[in-house]
Amino acid sequence: MIVLGLTGSIGMGKSTTAGLFAEQGIPVNDADRVVHNLYRGEAVAPIKALFPEAVQDGVVDRALLAQTLAKNPAKFRELEAIVHPLVRERERQFLEAERAAGADLVVLDIPLLFETGGQDRVDRIVVVSCDADIQRRRVLERPGMTPEKFEMILSRQLPDAEKRARADYVIDTGHGIEAARDRVTDIVAELRAGTGSARDA
Repeated sequence: MIVLGLTGSIGMGKSTTAGLFAEQGIPVNDADRVVHNLYRGEAVAPIKALFPEAVQDGVVDRALLAQTLAKNPAKFRELEAIVHPLVRERERQFLEAERAAGADLVVLDIPLLFETGGQDRVDRIVVVSCDADIQRRRVLERPGMTPEKFEMILSRQLPDAEKRARADYVIDTGHGIEAARDRVTDIVAELRAGTGSARDA
């Protein structure tokens, strides 16, 4: 089973691209969705112990948590120490289930793949990218987003140029959804044909 790591900086179109892989029938494990579920389950109690103001009605409020972290960015590491092991366990369960089901190719959608050492857990890496101006416009159109918040998020992410340099495949979403869909189709075909680019472990 080939494990394909999918990543990309904020606003690059990674979630849309993950959906394109799913369209092809490829199982996708979405780390963001896993976190969303954890914030309504296992992660609530340990996060409440550290950030009591961020838990409302038994659920972690991501907006309140973001406000707290914006005031004290050093707390990111403490949050990650809670969340990352739980996400990794869900990922392990996903891979185990898909391997047992006979899947030949799966996608791990991991926003901070390089930043968290995820490249060591995948066979190939796809980086979703686009022009910086398009990225900025997309992100600033999001509700509640500000230039300051955007810069803070970018500061925690590896620069796009470095991600592209470390990728096996790059999908440029700046050319529209159909071009991205065609690129996904080509990547899946290459991998299934055994002609996908090799990468050092």
